[in-house]
Amino acid sequence: MSARSSNITFFVIMSMAFMLMSSTKAVFNVLNYGAKTDGATDSTSPFLKAWAAACGSTAAATIYVPKGRFLLKAVVFRGPCKSSITVKVDGTLVAPLDYWALGNSGYWILFIQVNNVTLLGGSLDARAAKFWACRNSGQSCPPGARSITFNWANDITISGLTSINSQLSHIVINSCNNVLVKNVKTYAPDQSPNTDGIHIQGSTGVTISGSTLQTGDDCISIGPGTKNLFMTNIKCGPGHGVSIGSLGWTMTEVGVQNLTLTNSVFIGSDNGVRIKTWARPSNSFVKNVLFANLIMSNVKNPIIIDQDYCPNNAGCPNQSSGVKISGVTYKNIQGTSATQNAVIFECSKSNPCSGIRLQDIKLTYMNKASSSSCTNVGGSSSGVLIPRSCL
Repeated sequence: MSARSSNITFFVIMSMAFMLMSSTKAVFNVLNYGAKTDGATDSTSPFLKAWAAACGSTAAATIYVPKGRFLLKAVVFRGPCKSSITVKVDGTLVAPLDYWALGNSGYWILFIQVNNVTLLGGSLDARAAKFWACRNSGQSCPPGARSITFNWANDITISGLTSINSQLSHIVINSCNNVLVKNVKTYAPDQSPNTDGIHIQGSTGVTISGSTLQTGDDCISIGPGTKNLFMTNIKCGPGHGVSIGSLGWTMTEVGVQNLTLTNSVFIGSDNGVRIKTWARPSNSFVKNVLFANLIMSNVKNPIIIDQDYCPNNAGCPNQSSGVKISGVTYKNIQGTSATQNAVIFECSKSNPCSGIRLQDIKLTYMNKASSSSCTNVGGSSSGVLIPRSCL
């Protein structure tokens, strides 16, 4: 081989080595920090050590959780970090059986002030059956914990996660920007209290796609300050449907705007698409909402706006909702209602709903046309309309 050929070969080898090194991520396996796969040994500290190492890495980092069951107590993964972090989970994270261990913290797994974090795969098992039993029995119980929460976080991806048996909400997105939630599954019995699948509030630019949500409360609940939310290919039920609200508890509450739900299925849920506001004075609002291409199967309230929400007549009797609802479109929604009245618009007498649009609605009850009811609502309707529009 000539000197020239040798130099070229050496240059190619070194270039490939440099490219390989530059593309390599720093990997932090929780087993190397003392985590155990037996589901009984407390692995909270090893997980925090792995997080600290990844968070301090100047190179893109991966935290790896292999197969097995890992016991975690209430844990906070705090940023900001020096580079992006991927948390790759092949195992299952389990909560302590004693629900008091989490119940007073408000959270189980909390990511706070983090950016560019991707959570891939894995299962969460909050083992909350005894907590629900406590709640349902009327005994003295802790407030409860959400399974996984992102607070004040940006550029987040949650993909392929399965969450079962949460004490409260499974997944919470709070005060975040640019979040993608895809191919997640949440499971809790239909009578488990307050086990919302995904809760979003105070957040901008959230996308939820390809997810199966079976819960004892809302499949997706949308709280104050949510805007630019896109939801597609959702399978909901059992549960209370996809709910905007409840909104308007305070006078100065931030409104909700620019929401889309499309190409989704509701099976045996208490509601389909719902907007719910407290019957109290408020400056809050809901505007620019699209519900399109939805299938309802034996859903109790396929389409509902309820602005007289006042459970137990506490804090709001004989009052009217101040939340202004406008620009809501219902398009191509078909299927079966479990009740005669499939479309309910019960709007505020002091702030009537406006710009409500129905297009191509076909909802039957026991193989016959269903009915609709309208109170304090204005709008328009077109196309095939079953039930007959009351707008």
